[in-house]
Amino acid sequence: MAFSPLLQQLITSLRCLPGVGPKTAQRMALHLLERDRDSARQLAAAMLDAVERVGECSRCRTLSEEPVCEICADESRDHSIICVLESPVDLMVIEQTGGFQGVYFVLKGHLSPIDGVGPDDLGISQLIDRVEQGGVSELILATNPTVEGEATAHYIAAQLNHCDVRISRIAHGVPVGGELEYVDGGTLAHAMAGRRSLRSES
Repeated sequence: MAFSPLLQQLITSLRCLPGVGPKTAQRMALHLLERDRDSARQLAAAMLDAVERVGECSRCRTLSEEPVCEICADESRDHSIICVLESPVDLMVIEQTGGFQGVYFVLKGHLSPIDGVGPDDLGISQLIDRVEQGGVSELILATNPTVEGEATAHYIAAQLNHCDVRISRIAHGVPVGGELEYVDGGTLAHAMAGRRSLRSES
């Protein structure tokens, strides 16, 4: 028996979530409609509210309800050190370690010519402008240790070669091919502490 059009639409919509296949989406949809309609209403309302009200920080590009996020607005943090990340999830992971007191810049992806993702899609020109304006002493490139992440880090370093700023890369405490989202706090803290420079010291 085929599902009704509205139920099929719900199942199809749930499949947009990462890691959710047809069977999982079907179970989710049936659970919400059969056993927990109140939660379904709350979920729908929360999703709509978030979509309407959550934008991005004008300085670091992370998800934020305010024009400038809480971290960028915090004057007690060291704004001369910028940590460059691929996603807001990576920012949350580093914040949970409690060991970094600088600020961030979120690329929301990595360079991937095969997928049509170039520097303009990652806000790299915005990052370069921010460094060129002065006041930045170090740029920590904490993109994921994947082929694409490494390529993105080296591209950014090359674009800033003319600037008098220390450019470092997080150390290899993070497994190659892994993603920051799945690394434990201790390993990530060690990687941040042992970051290395991408520029030869004169």
